[in-house]
Amino acid sequence: MIRKSASWRLCSFSVAVAILLSGCAETAHVIKDNSVVMARYKTYAWVPREAPKDAKPDHSNELVEKNIRDAVGEQLNKRGYVQTASNPDLWISTDMLVEKNNERRTDARYSESFYRTYYNPNTGRYITYYFPSQLEGYDNYSVSVRKGTVTVTFIDAKTEKAVWQGWASKRLESSTMDSDEIFQDVRSIFNKFDGN
Repeated sequence: MIRKSASWRLCSFSVAVAILLSGCAETAHVIKDNSVVMARYKTYAWVPREAPKDAKPDHSNELVEKNIRDAVGEQLNKRGYVQTASNPDLWISTDMLVEKNNERRTDARYSESFYRTYYNPNTGRYITYYFPSQLEGYDNYSVSVRKGTVTVTFIDAKTEKAVWQGWASKRLESSTMDSDEIFQDVRSIFNKFDGN
C-alpha cells in the first residue's frame, strides 16, 4: 500500500512540474515569403541601429541586444550562413519586446474540513465524524504578468523586403530576459526554420 501511495505521489508531482514548465515555455511562430528560396542566401549582416540625431546614447539594452545577436549568429552559423561586412545576401534584424499583460486565472474554492462529535444516547458514547472539504465553486481573477517576445527578421539585401520572420514569446519571472531564456527562444525559432 505504501508503494502505491509513493508512486501515485511521484506521478502527481511529475504532472504538476510538467504543467508548471509548460506555462513558462516559449511559443515559436514563423512566417515566410513562399516565393523565395531561402537556400540561395549564403551571407548575412546585421541591420545597423541608428539613433536619432542629437540623442544621448542609450546603453541600457546593449547586453540584451548582444545576447540576441550571439544566439541568432550561433544558429545561422550552424546552418552554413557566413557573416560578412560587405554586400550581404541578407540583412538580419532582431528585436525584443517586454510587455505587461493581464492574465485570467481560475482557482477552485473549497470549504473547510471539520470534525463533529455526537452523543449516542443508545450506547452512551460520543462518536466523532470527519467531514472533508467540498468543492464550493471557482474564483476568477486576473494577475499582471510580464511577457517577453524575441523577433528575428531576414531581409533580402537587394529587394529590401522581409522574406522570413520568426518570433517566440514566453511569460517572464523578472523584468527582462536573461541570456539562457534568449538562447532558448532563439533556438525554438530556428527549430522551425527549414532553409528552403
